Amino acid sequence: MRNPFARLALRWFVCSLGLWIAAGLLGGSISYGERTSVIVIAGLILALVNIVIKPIVIIFALPALLLTLGLFMIIINGLMVYLASIFYDPLHITNFWAAVFAGIVIGLVNYLVTTILETDRKEHAK
Repeated sequence: MRNPFARLALRWFVCSLGLWIAAGLLGGSISYGERTSVIVIAGLILALVNIVIKPIVIIFALPALLLTLGLFMIIINGLMVYLASIFYDPLHITNFWAAVFAGIVIGLVNYLVTTILETDRKEHAK
């Protein structure tokens, strides 16, 4: 997918879906006032945070990433979710570990969506 707007839209969708699933799984740890608009806007903010801030954090965290063989990315993903909740007040995350769990869920959703799209692209290429 070479279109940057399509990539942003896909990231936005994945972040929103992952936040919604994580909020459902965690119950009261992630609250959004039961409004879909909060999840959609928070997903956009999280996608923008992942595009702008996350690469900078990864560069600074490179030693920790190398020492943990990449497992520190789980903490970085949680930090990005927590930052998005700080930037957007209607999304309330009670603690950092809830944000880490949400980051794991969003990562799994991203993996599933990417796998489905790659499989679909390969089938259409035949």
